[in-house]
Amino acid sequence: MRKKQQVISKLFEICKKRNDFVFDNRLVKKTCAEIGFKNPYDVTKIDNSSILPADVREQDYFVIHLGMGNHQFVKGIHFGYHEFEPINDAERIRWKYRKSLLNEFDTSESNILSVANNQRILHDFLYKDMVASPKAYNSRRTKKSITYFVGDEFIETTNLQMEIDFTFEYHGNVTVIEAKNKYPEDFAVYQLFHPYKYYRQLKKEENIDIKQINSCYILRRQGEEGSVLRLYKYTFDDENQISSIRLVEKAEYALVKR
Repeated sequence: MRKKQQVISKLFEICKKRNDFVFDNRLVKKTCAEIGFKNPYDVTKIDNSSILPADVREQDYFVIHLGMGNHQFVKGIHFGYHEFEPINDAERIRWKYRKSLLNEFDTSESNILSVANNQRILHDFLYKDMVASPKAYNSRRTKKSITYFVGDEFIETTNLQMEIDFTFEYHGNVTVIEAKNKYPEDFAVYQLFHPYKYYRQLKKEENIDIKQINSCYILRRQGEEGSVLRLYKYTFDDENQISSIRLVEKAEYALVKR
């Protein structure tokens, strides 16, 4: 078991013994020091369920963020993680393009977004229109206090920090975009749900004329001829329930040089 997983497992054991599943960054740092894990800020970043240690998975718990340096183990992994749906043959597209100097220079998440944007893949997938001209908003961090449910459990957060990779706005439709390398089996739903809640509250509190809010998850791996991008469009049927995520559409774009 990796040291990060050892830390998570130890935190879970501590929470179980005291019958309180809320913990803070001070306990995270203390536990990291005891185990020898040097990056305490990475402990609670659990982007897919395979990172959870076996004992936590077997007892069906995962970690959510409460804001202000607080976190909580919550029951019901299937509420907090969503499996990427398989891509069918009819959804595979060979996308011919001319490689630019920096298009695939690195494999960072920001570069994935740049490639999908510069090659108009996002425009084709989201709007079925390569010449669409959405307004693009780059990576940012923001804070918001939100409430929601994980199954039947009510969650209340305070000044919760959210990371938003990329946002498109087109004719009043807002799309939150997240990107990751490789093809994990699932993803932490909060990555899409927190920004979704943020824009929902912004619409109400600031009276902004947002017509629709959805999310797009982009995955990239290296294929034989170039990058292969998988795009998934999601929405939430209940703005107060994290498990209400629903797939709208999906596609795979294999980049092929002209």
